[in-house]
Amino acid sequence: MKKNFLQKNIGLTINAIFTFVLLGLVFLGCTKKSNNIILKQNTQTEKTTQKRTKEKTKPRIGFSIATDTFIIERWNKDIKIFSSEITAMGGEVLFQLSAGGTDAQITQIEFLLSENIDALVVVPHDSDLLSGVIQQVVDKKIPVIAYDRLINGVPIDAYVSFDNKAVGMLMAKSLTQKCPHGNYLIINGSKKDNNSYEVNRGVMNVLEPFVSRGEIQIKKQIWLEEWSFDEAIKKAEEVFALSTDFDAITCGNDQIAEAVMQLLAERRLAGKILVTGQDADLSACQHIVEGTQFMTVYKPIKALAARAATVTMALINGKPEHPDEYVPNKSSKHIPFYCEQPYAVTKNNLAETVIKDGFHTEKDIYRNLIEN
Repeated sequence: MKKNFLQKNIGLTINAIFTFVLLGLVFLGCTKKSNNIILKQNTQTEKTTQKRTKEKTKPRIGFSIATDTFIIERWNKDIKIFSSEITAMGGEVLFQLSAGGTDAQITQIEFLLSENIDALVVVPHDSDLLSGVIQQVVDKKIPVIAYDRLINGVPIDAYVSFDNKAVGMLMAKSLTQKCPHGNYLIINGSKKDNNSYEVNRGVMNVLEPFVSRGEIQIKKQIWLEEWSFDEAIKKAEEVFALSTDFDAITCGNDQIAEAVMQLLAERRLAGKILVTGQDADLSACQHIVEGTQFMTVYKPIKALAARAATVTMALINGKPEHPDEYVPNKSSKHIPFYCEQPYAVTKNNLAETVIKDGFHTEKDIYRNLIEN
């Protein structure tokens, strides 16, 4: 096209030719569109365009979640708070979200890497299987922050999470205070999540002295492949088909507890067996005041997401925050761990914990009781 134009317009001046070419390049640049859908949590300009360019005026953070639990309400809270904190600090976030597995997450991270990011925050679907693509990010000197779940096998820059061993200890301590003798069932979370093992370690740390004295019998302990309500139903059903002679059941999270309570209700055992969970989901808090779930563990998401944002921006600016401790991750170094503390929640302290923090409202928690 340019050749025909020049042939037909020999009389153009050098300046005119230059202007034409320049305008053409600008036009081509402005009309190039991305084929990827990006969830950007930033300024009002997001509402008017989905066009992407490689030019940046502010730090850009990629955030990848590919997890079977994305539908769980807590992840929505994490995303909203993290985005708000980063925006307040002058950055922008490119989210890649799906309920897919590890392959989907690898694709997400590769896409984010192509988007000229300054840091990568990851909630790993599998703690071990992302090492290849994460190593690519590390090799490009881009800070990598493992959010909530540890990434193994690569010397990443930071790990921001709760004290998951303490989560398990809070569950078990609450149970042993209420039920120091009896039969226990332990339903652990996903085998792919390092947190599941830490929670289990905390549970067993508390229960082992009771077991050694013969006061508590762990009748069954099972593990899930995924953080899945359906899988929890299936595996708990198999256990209950053989026996429901349990005094207490620890569950990896509140969705697993929900599955267990559904099965107990079908057997008219709801509220007769102590059930614990974690995450302080609204439904769990409702079950607690209704008397069908004994306790949950509240993990202040606002504190976690805000700290992750601070740690991320500090790494981008070359001034990393001092960690609470260092943890191994099967790589060549121990990883800086920024640790937030969880809290046990029962019917007696809902007002001082989740309600006081604005995590849930009193009206929402007591809604079912009021309606009935």
